[in-house]
Amino acid sequence: MAPPTMTTVHLMRHGEVHNPEGVLYGRLPGYRLSDRGQEMARAVAAHLAGEPSGPGEQAGHRHDVVAVVASPLQRAQETAAPIAAAFGLDVRTDPRVIEAGNHFEGKTFGVGDGSLRHPEHWPYLRNPFRPSWGEAYALQVDRMLAAVDDARALARGHEAVVVSHQLPVWVTRLALERRRLWHDPRRRQCALASLTSLRFEDDTLVGIGYTEPAAHLLPGASTTAGA
Repeated sequence: MAPPTMTTVHLMRHGEVHNPEGVLYGRLPGYRLSDRGQEMARAVAAHLAGEPSGPGEQAGHRHDVVAVVASPLQRAQETAAPIAAAFGLDVRTDPRVIEAGNHFEGKTFGVGDGSLRHPEHWPYLRNPFRPSWGEAYALQVDRMLAAVDDARALARGHEAVVVSHQLPVWVTRLALERRRLWHDPRRRQCALASLTSLRFEDDTLVGIGYTEPAAHLLPGASTTAGA
């Protein structure tokens, strides 16, 4: 009997975004990585290539990455670029791993000077379990899992990196771990430039790992309106 084929799909959150206005940028075009975000992307590329990814880091094993996929948004494409370059690959774009839709896109979110001070926005907060202010959690999971299946087929027997956004990555993990999809955003384990690694034996998910190759760059990083 042949041994099972082992495949890993790494769901990666993009690096820090240049967002001096502090708006919820969502799917808006033109939001690029900050200088720190570019450094985060390079750190993850180094980590996956088996090179030291930060101060004091030791060289590790070179991951067997044969496919790099990214959301069409600029910040995801820029995060994917150094990873693809490290393995001599092109970045494949998949719109299914894009950021979640959100009513508050382009606005500041808060009570003080933010959009929550305006009563016309309040109806969008009526159902946090769906959520009512944006794309349903279940719809995000459906499109992400379809993209994961395709990435797994593309990289069968090897590894793929899929660069997406915090909320789609996190609700996908919740679904795979059979946890409820509604949650406290402050408790998400999905830092900037982190890897949520899905390990498969043939077509069966056998493990989920989580690493932060750019952890040394997280202190002081901006996550305001980050996703």
